[in-house]
Amino acid sequence: MKCRHCEAELKLPLIDLGSAPPSNAYLTSETLHASEKHFPLRVLVCTECWLVQTEDYADADELFSSDYAYFSSFSSTWLNHAKQYIADMTQYFSLSSSSHVVEVAANDGYLLQYAKASGIPCLGIEPTESTANAARAIGIDIVQEFFGVQLAKQLVEQGKQADLTAANNVLAHVPDINDFVAGFSTLLKPAGVATFEFPHLLRLVSENQFDTVYHEHYSYLSLIAVKSIFERNGLKVFDVEELTTHGGSLRVYAQRIDTGMREQTQNVAKIIECEIEAGMSNIEFYSGFQAKANKVKNDLLVFLIEAQKAGKTVAGYGAAAKGNTLLNYAGIRPDVLPYVVDRNPAKQDKFLPGSRIPILTEEALKQNKPDYVLILPWNLHDEVAEQLSYIREWGGQFVTSVPSLKVG
Repeated sequence: MKCRHCEAELKLPLIDLGSAPPSNAYLTSETLHASEKHFPLRVLVCTECWLVQTEDYADADELFSSDYAYFSSFSSTWLNHAKQYIADMTQYFSLSSSSHVVEVAANDGYLLQYAKASGIPCLGIEPTESTANAARAIGIDIVQEFFGVQLAKQLVEQGKQADLTAANNVLAHVPDINDFVAGFSTLLKPAGVATFEFPHLLRLVSENQFDTVYHEHYSYLSLIAVKSIFERNGLKVFDVEELTTHGGSLRVYAQRIDTGMREQTQNVAKIIECEIEAGMSNIEFYSGFQAKANKVKNDLLVFLIEAQKAGKTVAGYGAAAKGNTLLNYAGIRPDVLPYVVDRNPAKQDKFLPGSRIPILTEEALKQNKPDYVLILPWNLHDEVAEQLSYIREWGGQFVTSVPSLKVG
């Protein structure tokens, strides 16, 4: 396989998680007894541009179906993050009723609702029907297509160039990363700004966040790689922030190479230097990741089996993509984890892909009073622990398994 960005031959492996169905391919009672389509889940490193990427097995339309069930608005942490983003960008770039904001991967309108409430004209790009309809239901104008140069040109012709574009946790989701990024340099006004948020590969590897790997994430990104990809496709990075979201992310600010006038801040060189010092431009940095993932898998299996032997009950919380990666890699099934609960009605009364563990409402916890609740979206631990604090009333404890097993 050749690199999706620079087309160099890929030879360096990062991790092999076996095979699994797409992480958001939830089953219904009707499809439960049918076979599932599994794809290998193997990640390779380009030693030329340092883009880390999955091997090509599945097309985007097989991963992002019309009933895609990830809705951003079911996380209060993420809603607060989105609200603050609009407030900050409005201040930084003097956005007003004469500005135009475009979000690519607008999901259910979780972010643009705050732009709309502030009187800033906005447009969302969202290819999946279920989330696009949810955004429309709250009054967000949505173009239901995948984004790239062709769509960007159409929007420009319609007079919809952007003063600000937002792309939160989508840069990793695109198979043709060059076309995707080039679309932003086409869509931006001459002085426009594009922001991108994505999990930082440095944190992913150093903190053993291997469950962030799944088919829908085609790419795993460092600033070293992103800077190279952007410059090839008409964008220049001028600032970067470190965020706590998704276990440690970067927010990159970019402008058009041909017309952008903003000076590059010291933050860019600082993060690049940090990545170089960590060894991200050396092969050695990427070795040993498989062994650390195997330890997480084994420790969780031992915990679940020992809990069962001791007569203890365990429930899961959060029917999240990262949880599906972990459960399928570990081979966990309903015999040791009988159910998970989730707040999202689009997931309730369905079954997790691969593991086929049933997804129930939160009421199941209150009725069954499990001894342990395994929080699968560990990055939301504090939010979930506060939401489910009542399990302490019967002596229940929370468990997370990434980056290492913790009970308490």
